[in-house]
Amino acid sequence: MKVSLFITCLADMFYANVGKSSVELLERLGCEVDFPEQQTCCGQVSYNSGYHKETKEVAKHMIKTFEQSDYVVAPSGSCVAMLHEYPHLFKEEKSWQEKAEKLAAKSYELTQFIVDVLKVEDVQASLPACATYHRSCHMTRLLGVKDAPLKLLSHVDGLQVNSLPNSENCCGFGGTFSVKMGPISEQMVQEKVDSVEAVNADVLIGADCGCLMNIGGYINRQNKPIKVMHIAEVLNSEVKKHADENR
Repeated sequence: MKVSLFITCLADMFYANVGKSSVELLERLGCEVDFPEQQTCCGQVSYNSGYHKETKEVAKHMIKTFEQSDYVVAPSGSCVAMLHEYPHLFKEEKSWQEKAEKLAAKSYELTQFIVDVLKVEDVQASLPACATYHRSCHMTRLLGVKDAPLKLLSHVDGLQVNSLPNSENCCGFGGTFSVKMGPISEQMVQEKVDSVEAVNADVLIGADCGCLMNIGGYINRQNKPIKVMHIAEVLNSEVKKHADENR
């Protein structure tokens, strides 16, 4: 199965290991992964800020970039949700709307692709830790991906996942929201970290780098002993180590 990796801005610039883990995980599950180098930002920031005309140019570029891909997979529900927004962006441009619909139909968040397309729930990962999982707003509410991450995490050997209190609450990132509404955003992320501490989690797992950057930044500033991991890193954990040991 051929898969094109949509790396997303944050993973590309700040979380290289998330991209590497995503590729290794997909290849281990039998996928042939390519990386269209022409890809750019999906346009979510400009779109959410009301610059729809400018976003259309970005969207057209992304549509052309992934036009020949069989599947497009990204380690971010938020960015994939934006790809699914393209058909609405071009509602008055029929030819581009059709192209946007084709891209949306073959675009998946990483865990969604593994569970719903590859039909895999146990990726043979191992991570001895007590963790909790943060549900990102865009991935859960806009993309509709709720169960796939938890199904995969439930099969990770040695991993105990405790339910996060108030899991439906936003972490306070929200892209430009955290910039425009800094004091409110800070209170929201403080509440999120308090919830993580309430379940005595050593590891906070998430599927969107934006959320993890926001929550992880607060954790670091407060010097709290909580490790932040993207789910791609969790699902790829220990597997590579075992493979190296068996060589």
